[in-house]
Amino acid sequence: MKVSETGLPGVLLIEPRVFGDARGFFLESWNARSFADNGLDMDFVQDNHSRSARGVLRGLHYQMLNPQGKLVRVTRGAVHDVAVDMRRSSPHFGKSFGVELSEDNHRMLWVPPGFAHGFLVLSETADFQYKVTQFYDPSDERSLRWDDSALGIAWPDVGTAPTLSGKDGAAPLLADAELFA
Repeated sequence: MKVSETGLPGVLLIEPRVFGDARGFFLESWNARSFADNGLDMDFVQDNHSRSARGVLRGLHYQMLNPQGKLVRVTRGAVHDVAVDMRRSSPHFGKSFGVELSEDNHRMLWVPPGFAHGFLVLSETADFQYKVTQFYDPSDERSLRWDDSALGIAWPDVGTAPTLSGKDGAAPLLADAELFA
């Protein structure tokens, strides 16, 4: 697999080796030994799978007391995936990285604890799968406003306003958000 830096220290773009032929393809989406050999020694406690329609924007989410590291990928369709540094002491605080993840490019993104995460669905539907290092706790989840100009996220145009949950639509701006030290 190929592991690339993204410009946000700790956020990594992972491109697995894909073996394809006329029958289809095979790839390893997770192999503890291979990931550890690339400096990614982590313990996952939960796998998640969501399906969303074009224009759905989920995020930007993070947990404060039990921050999650997330290994994310798309197994159907395509999304624009974004990580935002929420660590006040980081020289990259408030900076974001975005990348297209799709069933065709097989890319994965490692989003470490201390970052908010979200995605916008670009295809008719998308199946988004992710492994996390901490259990989900709804009382611990925080949201960050997806369109905060202070973040400068260049969300792709999908031809309509994003479809948001009530919680995401009412999320605070970075200036008012709860932050990591």
